[in-house]
Amino acid sequence: MREALRGLTTRGRSFLAAGIAAAISALILGERDLLRVAVLLGVLPLLAAWYVGRSRYKLACTRSLEPGRAPVGSSARVILRLQNLSRLPTGTMLLEDRLPYALGSRPRVVLERLGAHQASSVAYTVRADVRGRYPIGPLMVRLTDPFGLCELTRSFPSVDKLIVIPQVVPLPRVRLAGEYAGTGESRARSVAVHGEDDAATREYRRGDDLRRVHWRSTARTGELMVRREEQPWESRATVVLDTRGYAHRGEGPTASFEWAVSAAASVAVHLRESGYKVRMVTGSGTDIDASEGGGEGLILDTLADVTTDQSGDISVLIEHVRRRNDGGLVIGLFGALTVAEAELLSGLRGNGATCIGFAIDTSTWLPSAAAPESAREHAAASVALIRAGWRSVPVNHGDTLPALWPSVARGSQGFAYRAAMAETVGGVIR
Repeated sequence: MREALRGLTTRGRSFLAAGIAAAISALILGERDLLRVAVLLGVLPLLAAWYVGRSRYKLACTRSLEPGRAPVGSSARVILRLQNLSRLPTGTMLLEDRLPYALGSRPRVVLERLGAHQASSVAYTVRADVRGRYPIGPLMVRLTDPFGLCELTRSFPSVDKLIVIPQVVPLPRVRLAGEYAGTGESRARSVAVHGEDDAATREYRRGDDLRRVHWRSTARTGELMVRREEQPWESRATVVLDTRGYAHRGEGPTASFEWAVSAAASVAVHLRESGYKVRMVTGSGTDIDASEGGGEGLILDTLADVTTDQSGDISVLIEHVRRRNDGGLVIGLFGALTVAEAELLSGLRGNGATCIGFAIDTSTWLPSAAAPESAREHAAASVALIRAGWRSVPVNHGDTLPALWPSVARGSQGFAYRAAMAETVGGVIR
């Protein structure tokens, strides 16, 4: 009741003050009729406070998000359902949901009175242009009596999370060279080219039976190799995301890193739909096996939180990938690379892996006086990447992944030639 009295509105306080003034005047003047008016004016705010205070603990609220996982730039619908659990009707209620700044201003919705045990739903939409996990709530409900004499604010403790994932774009279906298929021509061709033993080997891991060591592959690779127990014809792919902060340019949704994150999500989803067992590795140490059910959602949720790492190093990223690299297809999304870093990436070509790298020319994101020099460095790194055994796909500002994706099947010989010519003119490669 004390809290309800503190919630008296200006109108309620005015009624109470007028009642006290009328009561004093009635006592001084001896007017009984004025005293009755004073009692009425004083009792009304107290009754309103009692009414609002009693109904304060008789409300239930649930919140639902549609969808709970929304892509960048899309809208999500928030549905609030309130139920009056008491036998007394409520007054008009003002609902206000707390939102982070990235989702916009706090929505305010007016809900008409609810009868005894009656429920009603209201909805509003939010939109986010930046990836992340955003808390929605708690819900603030302002309760008033029918006369507007008392107003109380109630807070529901529940908070829901809206996950804003990177945008996933559909990719055209192309045949990726080096892919393993379960049956048909791909299996016959893999056996004919690599041999049954070569296709079924992997790096030695602690605990492996030494009787499974494959000495011919060990001699060829320089590392201890063992025969794999599972069938080698599973389509498996590793998507590698470069999170080095200094390797990307730009800020906000248009940054080169956001392009790489969206591309990583699109490639992972596309490969899963194509039957691949997908693994996602980032430079910050995230290593996700999406071969199980719900793996696609796990990848998207992880990419919703991924950020750049200013202290990242390409050698650390390579080490993360090599821990469980069983060959197959490796697709990397790289920021700016040096020639030395591109040469280090040759270490990911073990076990006959086919490596495809999207080399982002970050100089096109923020043009400056140093852009020509950065472009030459990027071209030299791309050539070094090709010499390291990778297929290099150049990415410039404004390029879309669906337009670039067919080039992963055609290879990058044309780009290698153009890059080499550009470097020759620049005097870097002779």
